[in-house]
Amino acid sequence: MDTMTLWHLTGWEFAALAFAAFLVGFSKTAVSGANTVSLAIFAAVLPARASTGILLPVLIAGDILAVLTYRRHAHWPTLWRLFPAVGAGVVVGTLFLVWADDAIVRTSIGVILLLMAGVTVWRRRQADADVRSDADVRAEASAARAGRVKARSYGVLGGFTTMVANAGGPVMSMYLLSAGFRKLGFLGTSAFFFLIVNVSKLPFSAGLGLIDGRSLLLDAALLVFVVPGAFIGTWAVSRINQRLFERLVIAATVVGGLQLLVA
Repeated sequence: MDTMTLWHLTGWEFAALAFAAFLVGFSKTAVSGANTVSLAIFAAVLPARASTGILLPVLIAGDILAVLTYRRHAHWPTLWRLFPAVGAGVVVGTLFLVWADDAIVRTSIGVILLLMAGVTVWRRRQADADVRSDADVRAEASAARAGRVKARSYGVLGGFTTMVANAGGPVMSMYLLSAGFRKLGFLGTSAFFFLIVNVSKLPFSAGLGLIDGRSLLLDAALLVFVVPGAFIGTWAVSRINQRLFERLVIAATVVGGLQLLVA
């Protein structure tokens, strides 16, 4: 694998990766989807294919911190609805990585993210146009009405994008927003979702040669920067109202999609 050890990086390159690791912690506990910026930084500093394997343990560390913070708010019926489709998407993504080059991967993921953001914005505007008698609609009821077809389509896309570029966050963010989840339910459900999915990706990534001893050594140096990002995210999320939270998630998705397209 064309990867790098810690000693092959310049000071500026390591600083960029450390900032990206910090953003992973922040995104996992505050604004899901923001870690697409981390994805872009890793791909810019490291060999593009190798960067996905190096980033994966960093993401898992962020997932663990998010689960510890929001474990009481997870909506398990939604998770069970998604997992079979996500598994299929991971398998398809693994096969895609066998032959696809970096340019095809980036373009495909970028287009998917922008389409998902566009669909979500359109649906949110439609919902805002409706007059509702009960403003405090529970996330569980909204999720139950989301529909099996939509869950399967988002699940396959989420599994595919998380396997080929660790970019499943924005896709699943769009699904959870469209299902009506509030902040804490959103963060708790996505925390368990990505912890389980990312851990399940480890043997696939290792089998593709994307994870080895050198990549894990670099991960060990970067993990310390995930923790402060997670703590700042936990502090910030209580100070972000629901409307701003949704806009930040969508904006992070759009930025991530554009970065992948222009990279």
